[in-house]
Amino acid sequence: MGRGDGTGRIVSPDGADDTGTRILHVDMDAFYASVEVLYDPSLAGKPLIVGGMEGRGVVSSASYEARRFGVRSAMSVGRALQLCPQAIVVVPRFERYSELSKKVMAIFRDVTPLVEPLSIDEAFLDVSGARRLWGSPGEIARMVRRRVLEETGLTCSIGVAATKHVAKIASTVSKPDGLLIVAEPDTQAFLAARPVSALWGVGPKAAEALEARGIRMVSDILNTPRSVLDRALGPAMGARVSQLARGHDPRSVQTEHTEKSVGHEETFLEDVSDTAMLRSEFRRLADRVASRLRAGGWEARTIAIKVRFADFTNLSRSVSVPEPTNVGQRIGDVALELFGKIDLVQPVRLIGVRGEKLTGDGIGGLALWDDDAEWRRVDAALDDARSRFGRGAVTRASTLGPRRDVNALPTNPRPAPD
Repeated sequence: MGRGDGTGRIVSPDGADDTGTRILHVDMDAFYASVEVLYDPSLAGKPLIVGGMEGRGVVSSASYEARRFGVRSAMSVGRALQLCPQAIVVVPRFERYSELSKKVMAIFRDVTPLVEPLSIDEAFLDVSGARRLWGSPGEIARMVRRRVLEETGLTCSIGVAATKHVAKIASTVSKPDGLLIVAEPDTQAFLAARPVSALWGVGPKAAEALEARGIRMVSDILNTPRSVLDRALGPAMGARVSQLARGHDPRSVQTEHTEKSVGHEETFLEDVSDTAMLRSEFRRLADRVASRLRAGGWEARTIAIKVRFADFTNLSRSVSVPEPTNVGQRIGDVALELFGKIDLVQPVRLIGVRGEKLTGDGIGGLALWDDDAEWRRVDAALDDARSRFGRGAVTRASTLGPRRDVNALPTNPRPAPD
């Protein structure tokens, strides 16, 4: 979700100049929270938090009413409730979000085939080839907003610009439920008035390094020698920030997305010291990662795990496997081997399993002897059962028992392709 709370939003008037624009960045407004309101209208206008219960989970989304109290995504629910005690907390329902996401993405693709989904609730659209059919980029953006509201009941914010970078900044500035058009001739002035943190890739540490040198606004970057930027950020990032500050962004809309990794993390209701329980949960997560890899047609060349202790100290371990895999047993074996090398100095709050360096399923070719043949048949049978009866229909006997997690969710949830 965006970091803004909706205050200070800027929107374009009807008939705003859209000269030189072709890129739309469409971002659903507080998507998870808005979907919950759609299903339960009594929640409208109230501070709402979507996340794990019991104060142990993490905020996945929050309504703008909650954001105005300082509630943000990735914040612990416990901290969020300290900031906004009157907030209503609901558990995420990802099936609902995925269903609505598919409807929204279908609207985008009905307008132009050049759609690049960034996540479940946002996408870039290149509408340069759709002008004859639908009108100017500004007119297309208004049509998209109207259709999304009429066909889903949800609102979105859209930035229209000549480049992806500026379009994304514009949609953020216009939130919620807004449209901001930045004509190509106005790009420089628009960027100059933004804080350095608005630029793509400038996170908190980079912003702090710039601000320490008195570089707080994009206009300051334009007046700063490249040598100073390079010393603050490094030559590569200094060059990129310099170009972005001037509105230069050569990236095109990519209709095919390649996943870099697939992972699941799990936050426990209570810190766990029981090694057997942790091993069982690693197996559960490994199976879920493997299932998503198979569903996406991927295999992982590297398996990684994450352990967060009670004091929030994080440890990560990874290893490259001899052959890429999407077999749950194999991923679990590797995860447990990595876990066995970690010294459990204190109870564990969170664990995670991730498949990285993805490659297409079967691209590596078949070995003369497949050691995982039996497990592949088991996985195929499990996939078939889950597709027919639901994800919870079949699981390992070793993972049976009371639910121990708050929100064992994909760390990069994306809508499944149609």
